[in-house]
Amino acid sequence: MSGDALSQDPAELRKRFDNTRPHPARVYDVFLGGKDNYPADRTAAAAALATNPRGYLDVRHNRDFLRRAVTRLAREDGIGQFLDIGTGLPTAENVHQIAQRIRPGTRVVYVDNDPIVLAHARALLTSGPDGRTDYIDADFVNPAEILEQAAKTLDFDQPIALCLVAILHFIEDEVAHPAVRELVAALPPGSRLVVSHLTEDLNAEKIRGVQRSYTERGLTFVLRSRPEIERFFTENSLALADPGVVPVHHWHPDHAAPVPEQPDPELLATLDAIDRSRYADINDVTDADINVYAGVGTKA
Repeated sequence: MSGDALSQDPAELRKRFDNTRPHPARVYDVFLGGKDNYPADRTAAAAALATNPRGYLDVRHNRDFLRRAVTRLAREDGIGQFLDIGTGLPTAENVHQIAQRIRPGTRVVYVDNDPIVLAHARALLTSGPDGRTDYIDADFVNPAEILEQAAKTLDFDQPIALCLVAILHFIEDEVAHPAVRELVAALPPGSRLVVSHLTEDLNAEKIRGVQRSYTERGLTFVLRSRPEIERFFTENSLALADPGVVPVHHWHPDHAAPVPEQPDPELLATLDAIDRSRYADINDVTDADINVYAGVGTKA
């Protein structure tokens, strides 16, 4: 594993855990119905949901965008390598599982800096026999380290899809733009940049309330407009693929989002708002529900 991430001293990892403050990866895990989170993460998620009761649709449609983007890139564009930064905790459909069903030889490198993600990283390394997966314990703000370690698994002479899905809105401009610039500059021609990003363009009042609930708990939360998100593509000379940067549920919808199996109604009635949301069908989404833009660009 790159950087010997899984061989790190458990005592050193424990020093990095801070379960008194929410972490974006773990708050995301709450909304996806995961169990690898702490009360602080659940409190942050509950506060966001109280502000925007259908806010779970942003999270789950963001995840469904990743499914559609990886599927499209592997099946239609022939992309066989993915660098997924800000991976988050393993879930039902990770990038390598989606891509390797289509292209069994796909190589995927995951990157995150949350020690609890590292603790569960082995679930991200279940590659098919023809492909490869790897995990890098690194921070987005250190692109040189990421690129050095990723080169142990990925072939930087062949196109790579760089996935920055729901990560850039946690990073201020002065860090985000130089890091994206360095990462994209290292990619070969034909590579892709995959981005999703929260915005206040679409339903400002709802998302500003969510922003307040997160910043009050110490999380950086940067809402960018469509032109500001497009800048990540244009300033790096990337050609935006159709339909451009659009609300996430309008990016090549296939109406194939999984519908969760429903529990007994009596059990459902006993659950709190967060746990009930994991069983909601996201196919009833409207434009008034969504606060996420998504887009994919190609490097010439």
